[in-house]
Amino acid sequence: MKQLLIIAGVAALASTAPAYAKPDHANHGGHVGYGTGGCPPGLAKKNNGCLPPGQAKKLYGVGYRFDRGFAGWTPYNQIPYDLRRQYGLDPYGRYVYDQNYIYQVDPTTYAVSRVLDAILH
Repeated sequence: MKQLLIIAGVAALASTAPAYAKPDHANHGGHVGYGTGGCPPGLAKKNNGCLPPGQAKKLYGVGYRFDRGFAGWTPYNQIPYDLRRQYGLDPYGRYVYDQNYIYQVDPTTYAVSRVLDAILH
């Protein structure tokens, strides 16, 4: 009887051991329904490193200040026409068009004043 209790105890402890994922589990092993690199299809098509929309916005939030020597400004005519029209962008404004967002930047302070969703619907 004592052996039966010990065996039952060992079995109970063994069933509570933590489960470990396989090393390739991070990319979901190529399961159907996942995009490139294990990113869900909705995020994979955004080409932003698989960042959820809320995280992507945080890259340059309102108030973020660019360095005066920043060279990544996006010329007005390189922003799609429909987005320029939709948001009423100023041809003389300063913008960064990156990862499906348009960051409108104050030209005197270099601070982001607006973050705009740049996915055409």
